Amino acid sequence: QVQLVESGGGLVQAGGSLRLSCTASGNIFSINTMGWYRQAPGKQRELVAGMTTGGRTNYGDSVKGRFTISRDNAKKVYLQMNSLKPEDTAVYYCYADPSSGIYYSPRGYWGQGTQVTVSS
Repeated sequence: QVQLVESGGGLVQAGGSLRLSCTASGNIFSINTMGWYRQAPGKQRELVAGMTTGGRTNYGDSVKGRFTISRDNAKKVYLQMNSLKPEDTAVYYCYADPSSGIYYSPRGYWGQGTQVTVSS
């Protein structure tokens, strides 16, 4: 089992920045991919960014050029969010997955989520 704890969400004005952090504990040696999804009210959960232990990354189209994912090691993942827009408002979920792909799989784990609100 893997436990994930997120931090760094909050309220920011449009054009501002936030940095999300996520720390994994438990069976961290099983983790390959870590990253972030988000879910806005009434919408499906969507990939924001993911990163494998080998450094391969993938970003959602709507955040390319504004958000940057990074990892310290197998335990921590960060999301630097710049030039935030009101449409970035959502609950952001950290995920960790043992599979080789970027996306969350049924073998993966979720954090509890952190709210990001961008005011216009």
